[in-house]
Amino acid sequence: MNNKPITQSEINNIVWKACDTFRGVIDPSQYKDYILTMLFVKYVSDVWKDKKAFYSEKYNNDEVRIQRALNNERFKVPETCTFDYLFENRNEANLGELINTALESMEDANRSKLERVFRNIDFNSESNLGQTKDRNRRLKNLLVDFSALDLQPSHLANNDVIGDAYEYLIERFASDAGKKAGEFYTPSQVSTLLAKLLNPQPGDRMIDPTCGSGSLLIKLSKEVGSNNFSLYGQEINGSTWALARMNMFLHEIDNATIEWGDTLNNPKLLEGDSLLKGNIVGANPPFSLDKWGADNAITDQYTRFHRGVPPQSKGDYAFISHMIASTYHDTGRVGVILPHGVLFRGSSEGKIRQQLIEENLLEAVVGLPANLFFGTGIPATILIFNRAKGENTDVLFIDASQGYESGTNQNRLRITDINKIVETYKAFQQATPLSTELGLVIEDKFAYRATLQEIAENEYNLNIPRYVDTFEEEEEVDIPATQENITILKKELLAVEGQMDNYLKELGF
Repeated sequence: MNNKPITQSEINNIVWKACDTFRGVIDPSQYKDYILTMLFVKYVSDVWKDKKAFYSEKYNNDEVRIQRALNNERFKVPETCTFDYLFENRNEANLGELINTALESMEDANRSKLERVFRNIDFNSESNLGQTKDRNRRLKNLLVDFSALDLQPSHLANNDVIGDAYEYLIERFASDAGKKAGEFYTPSQVSTLLAKLLNPQPGDRMIDPTCGSGSLLIKLSKEVGSNNFSLYGQEINGSTWALARMNMFLHEIDNATIEWGDTLNNPKLLEGDSLLKGNIVGANPPFSLDKWGADNAITDQYTRFHRGVPPQSKGDYAFISHMIASTYHDTGRVGVILPHGVLFRGSSEGKIRQQLIEENLLEAVVGLPANLFFGTGIPATILIFNRAKGENTDVLFIDASQGYESGTNQNRLRITDINKIVETYKAFQQATPLSTELGLVIEDKFAYRATLQEIAENEYNLNIPRYVDTFEEEEEVDIPATQENITILKKELLAVEGQMDNYLKELGF
């Protein structure tokens, strides 16, 4: 028997290969749910099998003591829910129904952690998986592909290998799903950058009101460096909400609260009759969301829109308003990824932006490179708001648009690009505030420390080129050299024309 631990890349390759069962049959945005759910079932089944073997050896096969020990485990996997049970029944005519029943039983056995997680997935769906014969063949192939994996912790290279495989798949699915990807995934390097900028500390309460599959919340939790944190998320899409719940489970973050619903029109993260408050609120909300619910904003019971109601056709400032209202009044920080339009659009958005700046909440504006996100090539920006700025009214502007690795379909932030932005931001926070009316160039063509007066003189327009000079002078034209070049070209042209005439004469023309 091969006892060599299975590596991350081996798991990734096997699971990605399993997707062949569905490619061309249904859309990637749909088949991702089947693949990720089966990976989840395989993992919890193998962990359960591993624990059962451990207790069997420890208690010399004493069934009573083994069951007592298993009952105290983090989760439970009844015998008819295990992957091995499903694999043994892979030739049954009602295979889809068997898998559905197993998922329901697993939810029942782990109600506090998995309740409703599998309600949006149907392995017996004819519209998704075809008629009975085709459906059974596809499901059997899926089980056979996953049977090649041994995910028992004693065979894994490290404990987070499954969580990472899960995120790897979500990223690959996002890449395949095109525009729909924005519904469930923020590129890993962008969420890493945002998590580092927000710099969470032990004890922090962290919220993502549009959490997607939960990758930003997980990145934030990893930045803490311990288990002393609490996570809260809300997601509008039911399938993506289920992904986020499974993602938290696989990363062993059992105390995360992930709610399902529309954050702007029906916030579910509440404490009594008020919004739940956090130390850190981070998000990548849908860009310029149309019909976000402006009609209800004036009478909003949480008074989130007291600075003004954003336009019906663009929900960007609605999300900003919600996020700021969800922070602790004296220490809260917000990091949000949005399109560049939020920096300069006028009308109601301009008024809200001006008030946020006059309240001294805005701390930093970071312009990102174009083509970082799935499904859209437009450049985005990160806004950082900080309720603890005190007397410091300066705002940091970073133009990071040139710092990236070019890709075939998408650009990527390198770790050096991320570190440069984060280090510049931290240095800005630690530096003495300006006492002059003029700002200060921190790094030519990259970072600028702006004063409140400068921003006011720019009519609260935050367009980055107004602060970070990115002008590149054109190379001076060498007139004499150009004239000489033209003379040479004319001589060459005359020579070619002469040669053409000779050829034509030889041909009798």
